[in-house]
Amino acid sequence: MNVEQLMTKVVWTCTADDSLREAARIMWERDCGCVPVVESDGSGRVVGIVTDRDVCMAAYLEGRPLDELLVRDAMARVLRTCRPGDSLGEAEGLMRAAHVRRLPVVDDAGHLLGVLSLADIARAAGIAAERGVRRLDLALDGVGHTLSHVVEPNHRA
Repeated sequence: MNVEQLMTKVVWTCTADDSLREAARIMWERDCGCVPVVESDGSGRVVGIVTDRDVCMAAYLEGRPLDELLVRDAMARVLRTCRPGDSLGEAEGLMRAAHVRRLPVVDDAGHLLGVLSLADIARAAGIAAERGVRRLDLALDGVGHTLSHVVEPNHRA
């Protein structure tokens, strides 16, 4: 199984010049924990990602309302991405190494095609387990292994 088969294909985005209030609104209304940040030129090229935690920490550290803060000030600029044809094992390996729960899925030019989340993989693994389908790339213990690495504290210097 590959990334394209499990990724979320309808993804809401924002730009670096949007307010954090706009990013928070998207997360609330679309029930998602991150918003990919794309170029403001309409190209769809991914330049970052902002998570619900990024929004909260920016508000706390700056002590200002979200509509006064820009996405560019809180987004992650070091971006880990995957391709639609990548295997789930490759994607999970990247999630473990980078301590991230979600990966933007991009084409060769960096244009956003979707997002693969650990929740997408876990949901598919749960369905496979319920149906008695045994697949190494969708094993619940494999998802647990990835989650244990992702949630391990990432000590920043």
